[in-house]
Amino acid sequence: MSDFSEAFAAAFALIISFESSLAEIVGLSLQISLIAVLLASLIGLPLGAALAVFRFPGRLTLVVILNALMGLPPVVVGLIVYLLLSRSGPLGTLGLLFTPTAMIIAQTILITPIIAALTRQSTDTLWKEYSEQFRSLGTRPDETVIALLWDNRFSLVTTILAGFGRASAEVGAVMIVGGNIDHVTRVMTTTIALETSKGNLALALGLGIILLCLALGVNAAAFLINEAAVKRHG
Repeated sequence: MSDFSEAFAAAFALIISFESSLAEIVGLSLQISLIAVLLASLIGLPLGAALAVFRFPGRLTLVVILNALMGLPPVVVGLIVYLLLSRSGPLGTLGLLFTPTAMIIAQTILITPIIAALTRQSTDTLWKEYSEQFRSLGTRPDETVIALLWDNRFSLVTTILAGFGRASAEVGAVMIVGGNIDHVTRVMTTTIALETSKGNLALALGLGIILLCLALGVNAAAFLINEAAVKRHG
């Protein structure tokens, strides 16, 4: 019991001091996750809205595939990206394996289906409500997609926050493609796994507490945004 309390005390001391190695790990984690979320949003938001608006052969199949990809196993994504970026892979000449860029690619692949699928679901409801108005106004398809995305912006912010939460908690894929290299690709989740196996519970707990606070902050922000949207439309 004393070891447990000592580990927590040391963890809080690390957080309060926020010494350079801890700050480096947290900073790299946020940088990689934020860039991945930005890229996934640029792809997923218009893709999801387009699938809600356009009707074409094979659309339902694409929707089913997109929903299935929401549960894509991270280690499988890590393996695929590893094979693509390895020296013998088609993109091996770029030298991206075991770099933050490889981790961003893996996270982007993981969260793009989540953002796209959730965007399609929320935008589909709006499209069913306003489709006749858009048709009567004769708006172009791209204008319709942009208008729906803007009108749905509050829900989409929570969708993006969900993607960020998923990215920041990822460990399997980033471990495979990043290699958990100290001062290069070591992020919060991979450090927690490594330090726990080494018995360095203070650092692992400190990062775990920061990650938990980050997750709580993201969920609180999503809740407040949803509440604001309900009041606005209410």
